[in-house]
Formats: sequence, structure tokens, C-alpha cells
Amino acid sequence: MGVRAIQVTRFGGPEVLVAAELPDPVAGPGEVVVGVEAADVILFEARIREGLAQDFLPVRPPYVPGGAVAGRVLSVGEGVEPGWIGRSVAVHVGDRGGYAERALAPAEALIPVPDGLGPREAAALLHDGTTALGLADAARTQPGEWVLVTGAGGGLGILMVQLALAAGERVVAAARGKRKLDLLRELGAHAVVDYALPGWEERVREATEGAGPDMVYDGVGGELGLAAFELTARGGQFSAHGAAAGGFAPVDPAEARRREVTVRGIEQVQFAPDVGRRLLRRALSEAAAGRLRPVIGQTFPLERAADAHRAMEARDVVGKTLLLP
Repeated sequence: MGVRAIQVTRFGGPEVLVAAELPDPVAGPGEVVVGVEAADVILFEARIREGLAQDFLPVRPPYVPGGAVAGRVLSVGEGVEPGWIGRSVAVHVGDRGGYAERALAPAEALIPVPDGLGPREAAALLHDGTTALGLADAARTQPGEWVLVTGAGGGLGILMVQLALAAGERVVAAARGKRKLDLLRELGAHAVVDYALPGWEERVREATEGAGPDMVYDGVGGELGLAAFELTARGGQFSAHGAAAGGFAPVDPAEARRREVTVRGIEQVQFAPDVGRRLLRRALSEAAAGRLRPVIGQTFPLERAADAHRAMEARDVVGKTLLLP
């Protein structure tokens, strides 16, 4: 008996994501097999697929992509508590591959999904919920401060907007296109700005009463991220964690010092495993309590993984993208 999965057959475009039948996974010591109900899809997986991460990741074709899934534990290996069988879990599977009907996962990474939260919502929080809470914790922003979120219409950006609003901050949400802006208005952003239009920076200045945002969460990077840095208020904070535009915002450290802007990079969300698991538990609990709501904008069946990657790379997605085996 085999298992349906997606393999990257060679480095390249979305077309290298090919459906395959592979041997059923068998849990070894310290492992479990998860019946995958939803697999997270993130843009970084497209970079790996293109071969752009070879310098620091050992993954080589053919491989099954996907690093995070939600589903039920089907079987456990030696040394794993049998009570996990049948439980709904969210888990980072590492390089074991999550774009599949069933996936191997390390038992130590299993996080129970709270009652009242479905596997899709749990999968949507595996990366973005953890990252959002880590970013908000690092920022230590104050109620009433102006916060600018770029890439605000994506899975992470939407959560950052929600967390800032819940903390009593005033939010400018910057995204591309009417669909995303309408959603961000519904979520309660104080101002929404389309950065596909010329002069968007001036609209941010106007919204923040001329002072600029006290905190910038830059999920885009590149020249757009640099423009967001230049908007940051004197003495403010700038989080350069996003590289959707192809690279992180090229901030000049001397300029940051001159304006007394605290700049943090991607290192702030490169969590140790125990810290990541603690943040994920918090994100799932917040979602189960209704205080954090991931927006799942589109789902694809497993066989259409290539279409999911195409949609993400075309920036034609709102919120979170999931595969549903």
C-alpha cells in the first residue's frame, strides 16, 4: 500500500512539483505517522524548490516538500506514548515532507490542537502564528502607538494587524489590491494603503499625522521595505523580517543610528525548537479562544501543489494558502 505525495523531481519552477505514489511511512524510534488533513504552504518552499537555498539546506531532489502539517496521529514508533494515537496535532515535520497524505514527524515536536479548533486553522498558524507572536513579543510596543504592517494581506500580516489592534495600537495596513484592502478594513485597521499605487508613502505619513509609524513590521523587503524604513518615526522600531520581494530591506545601519531607529532582522524569528513550540501552543490557544483568527484565503487539493505555488509567487493570494490531502 502506498501514499499519495508531491515530489520535487528537480530544482525549477512550479512544474517540478509532481504527484507520486510513495511507500507508506513507518514510524521509527521517537517518531509518529500523522494522517495529514492540512499542509502549510509558504513562499520559502518555492525558494527551496528553485534551488536557491542549497548553500544552507541539505535538501536535494527528489524530495517531498512541506515542513508543517496538521492532522491525526495514526501510529507511533518505539519509545513514543501510545496515547498520542488518534489525537489531533499540529507539528513541524522538518525535512520529512508534509505534502503527502501521511507524514512522519518527530514525537517531541507534536503540539495538541485545542478543542474547538480545526486542522485547517491549526495548519494556518504553524508558521505564521508562531512568527506573529514572536515579532509582537520582541517589539514591546505601547497602546496608542502607530504601527505600519507591510504585506498586511498575507497570512502573517493579517495576524500582525490583529495582534496590534488587540494591544490598542493604531494600525496602518499596507497591501496590494482591493481584495486585501477590503479585508483589512473589515479587520479594523485605522488606515489602509495600496503600495501598488504611486505616492503610498505620503498616505502613510498623512495617516500617522506626519510623524511616521512608531513600529514597522516589514513583511515584504526589497525597495518597498526600504521605503517603509524611511517612513519610520525617529526613535521608532523597524522589523526587517520579510523578503517576499526577493531580499530583505537594505537598511543602512548608519542611517538607523542617526535616526535612533532600532532595527531587527530575520534572526528574531529563528526560534530554538522549545521556544517555537511554546509560541505555537500560545497561538493555538489564542485561536481556540477566538482572540486570533487566521484567514485562509485559498486551499488546493494535494495534486494541485504546483498551482498553489504559482498563486503564491504571483502574489495572487489573500491570507493563508493550504494544501488539503
